[in-house]
Amino acid sequence: MPLVVVGVAIALLLLTPHRTLAQEVVRYPIPNSTFPIALAVETPPNAALVHLSGQVPPVVDETAPESSIAVYGDTKTQTIGVLEKIQAILQSMDMTMGDVVKMQAFLVGDPSNGGAMDFAGFMEGYTQFFGTEEQPNLPSRSTMQVAGLVDPGWLVEIEVMAARP
Repeated sequence: MPLVVVGVAIALLLLTPHRTLAQEVVRYPIPNSTFPIALAVETPPNAALVHLSGQVPPVVDETAPESSIAVYGDTKTQTIGVLEKIQAILQSMDMTMGDVVKMQAFLVGDPSNGGAMDFAGFMEGYTQFFGTEEQPNLPSRSTMQVAGLVDPGWLVEIEVMAARP
């Protein structure tokens, strides 16, 4: 009798899919949606998770008044600049944007947009890095409007988590 129980247990173990045995990141798409984020991302137990601190935009116009939005550009420009910084940091760690599994984006309301965040501008920058033919991996993501960031000229700050399986 114990041999039968062991045999059944082994058969069930072999027939049951185990995510813990998977060695890849699993990205769950949003059902019936083409929006370029994942509903959820599952990392395998052996993955090293790398948490990058929030990155802010680089200066794009040194002649503009200090701490002005013009110094850093509009939301799209700032988003691209921030994501290029994140990409460079990841590359220095032998990782890519395809390894990003979680993103939090903090957007300040743009005075030229009536004080509302420029979500369309953010997405124009974001979609240059995620959901492309060259880089189809989508992170889970939260995007929120915040009252302000450390520098009054910053409209964008982004932090990410990347997984190295």
